[in-house]
Amino acid sequence: MPKTLAWSVVAGFLEGLPGPTVSIPKPCEPAGCVQRTGNLFYFFSCAMSLFVTSTRQRKTPTPAVTLLTMLISGVALSLAMTLTFGLGYQAMYRGRILPGVMVAGVDLGGLPPDEAARRLEQRLIYLERGRIVFRDGDRLWQATPAELGLRLDAQTSARQAYQIGREGLFHALADQINAAQGTVHLPAVVIFDQQQAYTYLSHLAAQINQPLREAELRLEGTNVIYNPGQVGRSLDMETTLAALTRQVQSFQDGEVPLTVREERPRILDAAEQAAALRAALSQPLTLTLPDAQPEDPGPWVIDAATLARLVVIKPESARFLISFDTTALHGLLQEINAAIRREAQNARFIFNDETRQLELIQPSVTGRELNLPLMEAAIQTRVLAGEHTLPLEIIVKPPQVGDDATAESLGITELVSDPAYSVTYFRGSSAARVQNIRLAAARFHGLLVAPGETFSMGEALGDISLENGYQEAMIIYNGRTIKGIGGGVCQVSTTLFRTAFFAGYPVLERHAHAYRVSYYEQTSSGIDPNLAGMDATVYFPLVDLKFVNDTPYWLLMETYVNESAQRLTWKFYSTRDGRRVTWTTTGPRNIVRAPAPLFRLNPDLPPDAMKQVDWAADGADVYVTRTVSRNGQVLFSDEFATHYEPWQAVCEYGSAVEDPQAKARELGLCQP
Repeated sequence: MPKTLAWSVVAGFLEGLPGPTVSIPKPCEPAGCVQRTGNLFYFFSCAMSLFVTSTRQRKTPTPAVTLLTMLISGVALSLAMTLTFGLGYQAMYRGRILPGVMVAGVDLGGLPPDEAARRLEQRLIYLERGRIVFRDGDRLWQATPAELGLRLDAQTSARQAYQIGREGLFHALADQINAAQGTVHLPAVVIFDQQQAYTYLSHLAAQINQPLREAELRLEGTNVIYNPGQVGRSLDMETTLAALTRQVQSFQDGEVPLTVREERPRILDAAEQAAALRAALSQPLTLTLPDAQPEDPGPWVIDAATLARLVVIKPESARFLISFDTTALHGLLQEINAAIRREAQNARFIFNDETRQLELIQPSVTGRELNLPLMEAAIQTRVLAGEHTLPLEIIVKPPQVGDDATAESLGITELVSDPAYSVTYFRGSSAARVQNIRLAAARFHGLLVAPGETFSMGEALGDISLENGYQEAMIIYNGRTIKGIGGGVCQVSTTLFRTAFFAGYPVLERHAHAYRVSYYEQTSSGIDPNLAGMDATVYFPLVDLKFVNDTPYWLLMETYVNESAQRLTWKFYSTRDGRRVTWTTTGPRNIVRAPAPLFRLNPDLPPDAMKQVDWAADGADVYVTRTVSRNGQVLFSDEFATHYEPWQAVCEYGSAVEDPQAKARELGLCQP
């Protein structure tokens, strides 16, 4: 067949293909080819026509031209055959889905779109029967995709399947080939209503979400109120919805992880602490004294209500700190300490002048007091651990001198006080005053003073009270002579002062009376004015008498009250160290006469009665000096200056006394 004729056949076939009408120019102009290349088939025909035309102008074609002519002819022929097959395939399945096309695993080949849509609705049961699981710990929820808002768009899915192999020339041919091989798998077109899914998740959130709550532990009286804490939980809707969307679009059953945000309270669980507190308050707390003797105080029972008032509950870190209020607990224990506390007391002795040995007259006493820090710690820990009976934590204080001490061990070998100046007299004292002298003096009998110790009479004397046996007698108070508890104790302090003074011990504190008191100038035979300025008063803790045992030996004191002789004797036993005492006194000087007596009405007296309540005394100044030496060497010197106020006699009378002075002369009261 001539080449021109062959190409004309191909061109004629090409022109018969669907598409825009094609007319091949004769001869085909290049411009026409360029202008109409929008139709691929026309382009090939035009190119072939040009090629054939050009060959006509040559008498003999070259081998290259011949080869190119054959190649183009083959391609054109193959293309024509392929297109013919494709168009024929489409014509065969006009109005039906090409074979081999599957949607979500459902074969729709050969079905019209409407029927394909119905098949999808019948076969795709995942939406109604699928199983989507949600889990939160041990709790499970299950829903179908349809319940979660997933719906199948069967019509759109069928239309998309129908379009396979019908769009685009080469793309359609490729889809037709793939469909014929059964490899076209399309996903189903679904509509996911996220609002419906969100509503379902909100239903789950209502069951999952819970507010954060701190644990509560408190007391109402003795009742322990405890409420556990709670972890705050909140379903993360956005994150969970995204995971749900991915799962339902997979068209597979599965579990959607629930994203739950949690916030832990500072204190979640305090059940054990609540139980411990309940146990601690279930019974009273009993405190006992170890090795208690019949005369010892205790036990002390602290009831639950008192304990509860001491409880302090404070949150700390991840737990409650339960304790007892330290200030209140300390005060409570201080009361117990006051009841059990006792000072260590040395054994008391007297010195036997014949055997020169000590004789025990009062056993030593071991001191004790409450160990407050240990006791507080024990209550803080052991009561909350469930204990209800605790022994008191005691600090034991042994005495310095026990019952087995000897004169040799203490360095007590002889009398070191001056007998001439260690005696005072109390003639004219009332029975109450004598009683007070006897009680006060007994406090010092057999007492030991350690080497180097500063001795305080006020501390050793103790409490002067009616409970301790003291009575009311005349005392000097606030510028007046009145009845007071312990009147006469200054007889004892004056005697001690003189004994220490003449024994050569340093006196650190001494206070004179406001006016001259005749008791303290008495001798065995009368009154000695030179004893003025040698008195001492004690009103502890404001006024005290102190001296120092500045020797290396213990000092033993003995006191003796001779009521028949109305005499108080004080003895010091120790070991002499060679010291010698010299002293001088100015005696009373700068004398100021006492004012005239004062007479005043006392309506409480019987109408015709009179009594003297204060006695006249001249004012004076006295200066006493002392020098203590040893082997001619002065150890120390001191001076005691005393100023006595002039004192007015005072008489009180009843309402019927017309002339108080005459009445006073008659009775011998308030006389010069």
